[in-house]
Amino acid sequence: MHWIAYGSGYLSQATYATGYGPIGLSVVDLNNDNKPDIAITNSNSDNIGVYLNAGNGIFLTPTTYSANRFTHSLQTADVNNDNKPDIIVTNAGPTAYNVGIFLNKGNGTFFPQVTYPNGAGGLLFSCADVNNDNKPDIIVPNYQASSVSVLFNTGSGVFSAPTNYSVGNAPHTAAVIDVNNDGKPDIVVSNRDSNNVGVLINTGTGTFQPQITYPTGGNPRYIDVADVNRDGKPDIVVPNYNSNSIGVLINSGSGTFLAQVTYPTSSRPNCITIADVNGDNIPDIVAGLSSSVGIYINAGNGTFLSEINYPTGSYPHYSKVVDVNGDNRPDIIVTNKDSDTIGVLLHA
Repeated sequence: MHWIAYGSGYLSQATYATGYGPIGLSVVDLNNDNKPDIAITNSNSDNIGVYLNAGNGIFLTPTTYSANRFTHSLQTADVNNDNKPDIIVTNAGPTAYNVGIFLNKGNGTFFPQVTYPNGAGGLLFSCADVNNDNKPDIIVPNYQASSVSVLFNTGSGVFSAPTNYSVGNAPHTAAVIDVNNDGKPDIVVSNRDSNNVGVLINTGTGTFQPQITYPTGGNPRYIDVADVNRDGKPDIVVPNYNSNSIGVLINSGSGTFLAQVTYPTSSRPNCITIADVNGDNIPDIVAGLSSSVGIYINAGNGTFLSEINYPTGSYPHYSKVVDVNGDNRPDIIVTNKDSDTIGVLLHA
């Protein structure tokens, strides 16, 4: 979508009640009406919630679907090749660690979940075709096992037993993108308790080389990966939760990264989304902070201006930037974990 330049202002958030402890978030058209809907995980209510878009950025009362204990992250992808987005979640314990698949019936309602075991304590995962068979696979960081699991899609949305790769301590997020320009998607993982990010290069068949690590600040969490300096190579942006900073690691070519450049945040950053929020076709940073989102405008060369802050609920745990009201301007959607709400900040 092309947005014309218009500035970076946002209205006060509109809130929608959730279950207890909303965390995971996806914003995508689930019922084929050309309006983006919201799906979330309610981590302490053991379910997911689906909020259909009424047509003007207003969302209907949710439909909930049972999940496992402490369902955490959520992604949407067409896993069974029927042209309908399905919902994938990680169920992070405390007694069963697995991935749950909710197949879309075709009208934005979903079949009960089917589960597949992964490692211990899966958090923010990715769906991507890592073995070049045109089927989305699942890549899960296992924070209690210091590993990343790859579950291959065997067809019709059925997944293999996991293949595991060792990473750092308490891996939090696994992002998938081609970092070395060889046409094969690689894995980037934030190792929360090792204070680094790891890069696992794809060998070409969906298997991965041992991680190469790059230092970050303290307690890196929900990373995002995108080309922020417009040189055609994806860079890594990481929230350093314990350091009150955002780290930007520029890709130097061939999938290696320079030392992070840091930008201070007004409170502890938890999540990061890279998106153009002011219509200049240059990616900016949106960070979830303690009770707000901070916007960091890209100066044009992969460096960022000082924080612009907008209040949210308490502890925004995940964020998306999507035009939800059809005005061709990017809106911000967050899960406010400790307020038990979704916040929708419409672009002014």
